[in-house]
Amino acid sequence: MAGSSPAPRRSHQWSSPQRSQVLAELLNEDRNSESRHRHLIEAAKKEHDRVREEAERVILEHQKKEERQRLLEEKRKEEERIRLEEQIAAERLKLLALKEKKVEIPPAPPVQPKADPEKPSAGASSTTPPTAATATSTATSTALNGVAPQTSPKEPTANPFAALKDQPKPGLQPATSSPLVTAAKPAATPEAGVAPAQAPSTLGASSNPFAISSLVNGSNGAAPPQPTPAPPQVQAAKASVDRYTEIHRNLKALRKSMKDQLSQNKALKARMGDMRREIVKSIGQLTSGTGANKKQQEKIRSILREALENRVGSGLIDPGMFTLEPRSPVEGATHNGEQLPSLFLYLINVFAKATIKQFIVETGANPETADPIGMTIAIIFSDADFHWRGASMIDILMAKFRIVCPVLFGYRGNEKTEQGRARLGWWKDQGHWIDEQSHMNRMAGLGSGFAAVALRNFGKSTKQNPYPPRHYWVAMAKIVNTPPSEVSNTQCLVLKAMIENYEQKFIDFYGTAALAALRVALIEFPARVPQKSPAVNSLEVVATLLRKETGLALS
Repeated sequence: MAGSSPAPRRSHQWSSPQRSQVLAELLNEDRNSESRHRHLIEAAKKEHDRVREEAERVILEHQKKEERQRLLEEKRKEEERIRLEEQIAAERLKLLALKEKKVEIPPAPPVQPKADPEKPSAGASSTTPPTAATATSTATSTALNGVAPQTSPKEPTANPFAALKDQPKPGLQPATSSPLVTAAKPAATPEAGVAPAQAPSTLGASSNPFAISSLVNGSNGAAPPQPTPAPPQVQAAKASVDRYTEIHRNLKALRKSMKDQLSQNKALKARMGDMRREIVKSIGQLTSGTGANKKQQEKIRSILREALENRVGSGLIDPGMFTLEPRSPVEGATHNGEQLPSLFLYLINVFAKATIKQFIVETGANPETADPIGMTIAIIFSDADFHWRGASMIDILMAKFRIVCPVLFGYRGNEKTEQGRARLGWWKDQGHWIDEQSHMNRMAGLGSGFAAVALRNFGKSTKQNPYPPRHYWVAMAKIVNTPPSEVSNTQCLVLKAMIENYEQKFIDFYGTAALAALRVALIEFPARVPQKSPAVNSLEVVATLLRKETGLALS
């Protein structure tokens, strides 16, 4: 066997069963058949479904984990909110307890003065009757709250407003040539003879910025109210006539006069309705954006110029019936005469009414829509072509503001009474008060609209500002100086709307004085109100948002 050759070694190259299987499949004549392809596709589909199901399971688990994390985060935030609210409630309870706490102060020992035959005794001085100033302030305070002052039969002059309630303001009655002379004299409204609230002038600048009298911004006329002392009788006489209400009554008479003219003037009848509709349509088309409203503004201008030219021959009327103060001719003024076409004044009234309606309908829900309306108002009333004796006719617009939003002019009342609601401008629809939410939306829109009108910057304009920012200051002062027990939700909503989105413009006009005023309006004023409501708390919310969004810390 030694010479025999070794047995050949068996090759293990194809010994792997998997490789053998693969080779068999490759050498299989059926590898390209349709059934083979179907089998492979089915296997791939099963693998695809398995991978997809696994991926969906992983995604679902991940989403559940994220949802759990979100819920935990919301729970943490709610717990933090509740903790803060509990702390605030506890602090307020402590504050109320401190305010209610009274400390009995023992009376000082009596001091026996030396007898002086030339001076009255202490007992005689204590029975001195109250002064006229005391009587006037008492009557004003009770009238502002819709409560008639109690007078004694021995004091026939206890109410200083009674003698002047129905007397017109000198120099403001219609001329004899006016078509409104024959109109019946309207009955006195409940508001006649009631003075709006006045800002106290004795508070220091550190405690009440609305008493500051040295702030002036000449370029825009941004001067806060300058209180001037006057005898109580004079103050009562001035307060007894609500001129804005008179203007509003005169505007109603003007509308009636225009209807009477339509039956006698065919040219006026053919044109007046179209002019009114074009103005209302243009106001409804106002939108935000630089230069977006030039077409509408020019349309309104052209209609008013046409009315001033009086091509339709409308009757002439005394514009002084619609101004807050009497006016004398001014040198160089475009219109210095005693009369203007009644159609022009009627269309100014249409323009004012349309803007007020737009503030009510749109601005309450969308405050940003107030600015283009306010800009259009400023452009129209600052146009010298539409001035009379050197000043605008914006008193017509303000008379409408006075009727629909009296709190801007210092009026206040109890929202739970009929008289109080009427004094606050709570509207009636078909003889019934509108619901509270609708009322608040109206007030919010009017507050924003007033700010959009009063905070226009004319510093770089050659035109005269028709309604300078000092009126904004006065309106805010009249609200925040309301006694805490008489503050209403309506006042708080109007004040919030005046400030929100307009705080920067206010600061631009008054600087550090505006910061002090905002602190009073948003921090101190709501803190003084004994009954906290959502409307009162909304003022503090505005202060919080200002701190978070702009870094402006008022507290």
